[in-house]
Amino acid sequence: MIPNDQILPVLVNINNTEILVRLLLPKDSFVEMTKMLHLSYRQLAEMGMRFMATHQDEEVTRSRALTNALCIVAIAESKIIGTITVNFPGWTSGTAFYEQSHVSHFGQFAVIPEFQKSGLGSILLNIAEQLAFTAFGATEIALDTSENAHHLLDYYTKRGYRFIEYVQWDVTNYRSKTLSKSREDYLRLLH
Repeated sequence: MIPNDQILPVLVNINNTEILVRLLLPKDSFVEMTKMLHLSYRQLAEMGMRFMATHQDEEVTRSRALTNALCIVAIAESKIIGTITVNFPGWTSGTAFYEQSHVSHFGQFAVIPEFQKSGLGSILLNIAEQLAFTAFGATEIALDTSENAHHLLDYYTKRGYRFIEYVQWDVTNYRSKTLSKSREDYLRLLH
C-alpha cells in the first residue's frame, strides 16, 4: 500500500527484490523501456492481439511517455521492470469520452513477466489513480483494452472500472473496450 501522504517516489520490496517506483527521468532508456514493453505484452501477442506495446518502436514509446502525461517507472537492479503512463485530463484524443476535460487516461502499462501477479502492477495503477484524482483533478480515469483480453477486463472490473464504450483503433487488430473509474468509486474503494 502507498502512504497517503506520499505519491512518489516509493520504495517497495517484492519477492525479496527492492523496487523503486518513481517518475521517469531523463537518464532512463527508451530502448530499454520499449524492450520491456514488448516482453511484457508478449503473451497478449501470442494470443493474437496486436496491442501497440507488442511492436511499437522507441520513438512511439518516447512520445507516449512524454506527451501530455507523466510516466511512472518501477526500477529494480537499475533496470526498468514496470511502467504506466497517466495522461492529463482532456489531453487524450480518439474518442468523445477521452476528450472530456475531466477524464484522465492511462496506458503503456506493463510489468515484466517475472513480476506479473506480484502486486507491482497494482502499485503502479494505485499511483496512477492517485495522481489522476488528486494532482490532476480528474473525476474519471479511463483505459482501453481488447474485448478479448478477458483476464485484463476481469482485473479492471475488480478494481472498480466500468464499461463505457467500444472503440476500434487503426493500430490494433481487435475492438477495444473503454473502461473508466470515477473519483467517487476510487474514494469509496479506499475505505
